[in-house]
Amino acid sequence: MVKHLQISGRVQGVGFRYHMCRVAIEFGVTGWVRNRRDGSVEAMVAGAPDAVEKIIAWAQRGPGHAVVTAVEISAGDGSYTAFDMLPTE
Repeated sequence: MVKHLQISGRVQGVGFRYHMCRVAIEFGVTGWVRNRRDGSVEAMVAGAPDAVEKIIAWAQRGPGHAVVTAVEISAGDGSYTAFDMLPTE
């Protein structure tokens, strides 16, 4: 299962990407995460359906100092072997 996430709110400057990488590895999820110039965070998450659902649930609250206001979820694509932090786009 592969899903694309667009996460909005106070999600930059709070360690969101770093924490998402750690959680993804813990859950066995592959893909990537990056900041967007509009202040949101974008991620592609892939793995077993239950693991993907767990990381989506985590993204809806984020790390302690984040204030997530919305997570747009759509079908994703690609094949990944690790979970990477990509440069801002």
